[in-house]
Amino acid sequence: VQLQASGGGLVQPGGSLRLSCAASGSIYSIGPMGWYRQSPGEQRELVALIKSGGSINYKDSVKGRFTISRDNAKHTVYLQMNSLKPEDSAVYYCYADNLCAGAICTNDVWGQGTQVTVSS
Repeated sequence: VQLQASGGGLVQPGGSLRLSCAASGSIYSIGPMGWYRQSPGEQRELVALIKSGGSINYKDSVKGRFTISRDNAKHTVYLQMNSLKPEDSAVYYCYADNLCAGAICTNDVWGQGTQVTVSS
């Protein structure tokens, strides 16, 4: 079981990007899914988290600009990022908790990072 993220890249300030993260394997349920980010010299921080029932938490600085969503049938979480700012530049990591496949449930599953760079 693994998480595969995609969608990062270089964008100008004010632009948009959409990140996707799909869980692969014989999955039958996933708890909360979300996105964290980490800039050089900084700690990894929560950007947005969505529970399986749909409740959502956002980092204050991205509220109104970022939208997290998930497709439970596809075991995929998305992050639509609009009005991007240079301070949003970071490596973005997808995350899943209580990921159940077969007879095993695993906590704190991380995907590989995807670089987001906001620069003119």
